[in-house]
Order: sequence, then structure tokens, then C-alpha cells
Amino acid sequence: MLAYSSDQGDPLNIESSKRTTSAPTSVRTADLTVVGGAGHVGIPLVLAFTEAGLTVNVNDINETALDLLRAGRLPFIEHGAAPLLAKALAGNKLVFTSSPAAIERTGPVIVTIGTPVDEFLNPVQVEIQRCVDSLLQHVDDNQLLVLRSTVYPGTTDWLHEYLRRLGRKNRIAFCPERVVQGYGVKELRDMPQIVSATTPEGEREASDLFRRIAPELVVVKPIEAEFAKLFNNAYRYIEFAATNQFYLIAKSAGADYQAVMRAMKHNYPRAKNFPGPGFSAGPCLFKDTMQLVAYARNQFGLGHAAMQVNEGFVLQLVDDLRRTHDISKMTIGLLGMAFKAEIDDTRASLSYKLKRALQMFAREVLTTDPFVTIDRSLLPLDQVVARSDILILCTPHSVYADADLGNKPVVDVWGFLKNTNIVY
Repeated sequence: MLAYSSDQGDPLNIESSKRTTSAPTSVRTADLTVVGGAGHVGIPLVLAFTEAGLTVNVNDINETALDLLRAGRLPFIEHGAAPLLAKALAGNKLVFTSSPAAIERTGPVIVTIGTPVDEFLNPVQVEIQRCVDSLLQHVDDNQLLVLRSTVYPGTTDWLHEYLRRLGRKNRIAFCPERVVQGYGVKELRDMPQIVSATTPEGEREASDLFRRIAPELVVVKPIEAEFAKLFNNAYRYIEFAATNQFYLIAKSAGADYQAVMRAMKHNYPRAKNFPGPGFSAGPCLFKDTMQLVAYARNQFGLGHAAMQVNEGFVLQLVDDLRRTHDISKMTIGLLGMAFKAEIDDTRASLSYKLKRALQMFAREVLTTDPFVTIDRSLLPLDQVVARSDILILCTPHSVYADADLGNKPVVDVWGFLKNTNIVY
């Protein structure tokens, strides 16, 4: 499998739109190409450009996801995307291809893969090189190459030098995505776009491209753009770690952390954005924090501490349950398996880490989620409630706010549920 696959798992038929006409089959009609364009990063970007009037080559090796898009269906939840997909298909603004050979030799090429981390939590920069190597024979020197997903600091400048050693003259840019999962369509319209490039020519061309979809641009050097993306995510991860640590301290003292937070924040503007506790997970925050740890030669102590708190949060919950309940005789139901509310994405979800930990001690662990469809072990909510001795709210989907939980005892670290038999 080539390295430029989209960043999604098995596609889901969640949200749909009606296709009214067929898309063009010739890549020669495309104004630009988005490699990995059928993934979580790619689809909002593709639709933003089609909304701006451009024709986009959606290039991805995930044939199933491409087939869904051709049929006017989204492979995962992306709020507000369905009508844009319908409009793009009706206007022949999308071309679907699954091979690097199908990239037209004109127009910018945006690459939506990032730098993964290995089993030792170190960045695997060779994946970027493999991806670019697979593309080079199919693009010309006059094409702008844009890195879109998170990369290890220094990657953009490294790619510039690497291509120069190969005798290539492509302009290289890094324009990171910073949208919230599931709300990319809206946030691309509303948020500034960071633009960086290794040459003035690349900077101008990347600025002209993203000016078509962003309300304003912030132009910086590549290393600054790379740090801006990583620092944003690491800071959020550290914020979540702080509130999760405070929660555990308050619980150990027998205090109600939600009452503590109300006291902290009431008419006190300096605390208004302080987050609540919960499972801090997903495909970006942990990974990007670890990339900074690697870059800082393991001297980023705050990052290490945040990882220990957030990853250990669910394990602490299990330990506390074992101290207060004989869970070996109990069936435990987990409500919500996506990594955050109102989406279907389970990548790096701490719900599954909690499930695995509980399976070592509980009689049985049942799971449910109203959005996730790729996990065949999930059960309907009413069955999980009926069969469970205790419930744990893992993901605060809005459907749970008014759900009938049968007056079963519930663990709710989020402080989300009201008028419920909260036991932790």
C-alpha cells in the first residue's frame, strides 16, 4: 500500500446527499489535486475549494471511500458537508482518482498525510519521503507541493533540500489544517489559515490558493508554522491534563469537582475558558505532543506529564471502581466509543483503553454508541442499560442527556448528566 492513503479507517455511510449528475472522468478538468482527499483532513478541504468554484481531483487509494463520495455519500460524519458534496457533484467539480499516475501535471498538489509516530513514540519521517517519492514522477517542476497535515519540525525545509538534491524545482509550502474533527467545513470558512513556504514564490502561490477559502491569512516561516500547529495541540492536551489532574485530586478529597469549577469560573473572566474533565483522546493531541517530546530530546516535561495524566485517567477510574465495587461480579456498560461527542471517529479513543482495562477485572463489559458503525460488538443503548449493573459515560453524546438509564448507577467524570444516579 502506498504511503499516501487517506487518514480514515473503514468508511461509514453516515451522512448522505443526493447526486444529481455524474462527475467528470478526466483529470484535465481539475484545478488542483488533494492527495488523501477522501480522508478526514481531505474532504473538508476539497469541499471548501469546490465551494470557491474550483474543480478538485480527489486522489486517494481508499476505493471504497471514493465510491461513496461518487454516490453522494460521506464516509464519516462531517457536519455541513452533505449539501456541499451534492452541489459539487451536480456542478461537475469533483474528479475521483486512486493512483498517483492520475495526478494532472498542472495545478497545486496538496498532500494530506502527516508524520506518524512509531511504537516508541518517535516520528516516522520516512513516510513523508515515501509519499513524495511516489508522487514525483507524476508531477512537474512547475507545480506547487503543499503539506497539509502535522509534520515534525523542520520537515518542510528538509523536503525543499531533498527535492533540490534530486534536481527538482517544485515550490514547497506547509499550510496546516487546524479544524475540529467533524466541523472542518464550518471552521475552514471562519478561521485564519497559516501559510508558509520555502521560497517567496511558493509563499505567494500558496497565499493565492488559500485566500480563496480562508477569511484571512497568517504568513510565517515553515518552522514557525510547524511549531504553531504542534504547540496548539500540545497546549490543549496540557490544559486537559491539568483539569483531569485537578479532578482526581478533588475526588480523592471527597469534593465535588463540578462545584469547584463553578466556584472557579463564576463571573471570573480569567477562568472562563478553563476546560472540564474527561477523556482526552483522538488522533492528534497525543501524537503531536509526543512529536514535540521527540523534537525536544525528551526534555519536554510538561508533555510527558500530560500524557501520563490523560492516558492514566481511565486506568485511575478502573482502580477507583475496584476499590468501591466488586466489579468481578458486575456487568459494566460503556456509553460512547467515539473519541469525542457527536462524531463517529474511534481513532485513539480512550473508551477502548478503558474497555480493555475493565475486561481484566469485570464479569462482562458491554459497549454502545449511536454514531459508530465499524465496531460489530456494539449493542443498542437499551440492551446495554438493561444488562449492566453500572454504566460509565465515556463520550458525552447529546443523546445520553435525556436517555432513560433505568436509574442505574453511572460514572460521569464529565459532569454531563443531570438527575442521574451518579456514583463517581
